[in-house]
Amino acid sequence: MFRFRFRVRYGECDAQSVVFNARYADYVDIAVNEYIRTLFGDYQRLLDQDLDIQVVSLNLNYRAPARFDDVLEARIQAGRIGNTSFTLHLEFYRLGDEMLVADADITYVLIQPSIMAKTPVPESIRELLERGAPGVLISHAGEDQATD
Repeated sequence: MFRFRFRVRYGECDAQSVVFNARYADYVDIAVNEYIRTLFGDYQRLLDQDLDIQVVSLNLNYRAPARFDDVLEARIQAGRIGNTSFTLHLEFYRLGDEMLVADADITYVLIQPSIMAKTPVPESIRELLERGAPGVLISHAGEDQATD
């Protein structure tokens, strides 16, 4: 399973001193961008094929609070891969106690930007999504990965 770590910043917390709920959509976006980069090399490779992805659904569930300076780990795997869309499932864990703080399902539709229309998921992309990125850990948190 692909894993992405990041540290909660002070400005992401609300008056109750926990991560503001709307920030989780940002966290999903940042984690998925790292996942896409890992799978495809970089986002431009999609665009160079006249392909792009657009969000059509985002479902978030909050499980436990995360606070300033917590290190969160997003774990990502593919869900349903349809004809023109695919879903990614994310779980956000607090590093240290392995508390599940949130989970999300985000569904993208694949489009051709040149005509702004949906297009079938090519077999090459389907295969990359199905394979995922098991064992890959990317961290922006600055923690010591050697102890994990």
